[in-house]
Amino acid sequence: MSKIIVLMGAPGAGKGTQARLLQERLGLPQISTGDIFRALAKANTPLAEEVRAIQQAGRLIPDEVVIRVVEDRTAQDDCRNGYVLDGYPRTAAQARMLEELAARQNKKLSTILIDVPQELLEKRMTGRRSCPVCGEIYNTYFRPPKFDNKCDFHLGAELTHRADDTAEKVRVRLETYNRETAPLLEYYKRTGRLHRVDGTQKREAIYAAIQNILNSDSVATVQ
Repeated sequence: MSKIIVLMGAPGAGKGTQARLLQERLGLPQISTGDIFRALAKANTPLAEEVRAIQQAGRLIPDEVVIRVVEDRTAQDDCRNGYVLDGYPRTAAQARMLEELAARQNKKLSTILIDVPQELLEKRMTGRRSCPVCGEIYNTYFRPPKFDNKCDFHLGAELTHRADDTAEKVRVRLETYNRETAPLLEYYKRTGRLHRVDGTQKREAIYAAIQNILNSDSVATVQ
């Protein structure tokens, strides 16, 4: 049975990295609701027109419309063997709708939380620096450059620090995530669908742990 993989994790947990690895190695498309809505802004379909009308009226898009948008995208051929969801679901109501969608699509749902302590998340984000020339990423706590605030490969290039990676803004982002995601995590825990992976490990170790969960779920499904 093909899979719907729901990857969860706070900003800085490495969720995007693992989604890309799953896409590259398993051939499963990474489905981002943000990308879908950006594409709908240019589309000429009844669903796109309905979404645009809601947005132009300044209203929040209802959960039942969001799931229709997700269902429409995941009905495409590239999702036949499964897909990775990025940014969905965001609420317990959306999670229940996703259960129904998985049943209609005859897909197994696997929910995986990449779990990282908040103190480490703050260091990962506030310590991030990047080279404006080659894009090389550094971290003042875990992977500092050889020379103070200079790229190892372009010594004349001053490393940049994202405006939203200040300590104050990072804490606000994490508090918002914790507040908004708590009911969703509780829903998945209560229904026995939540798997946790230690996000403090190396990238490949995290991927291996995710792969083990997916393989275990597959065996359980066959039995």
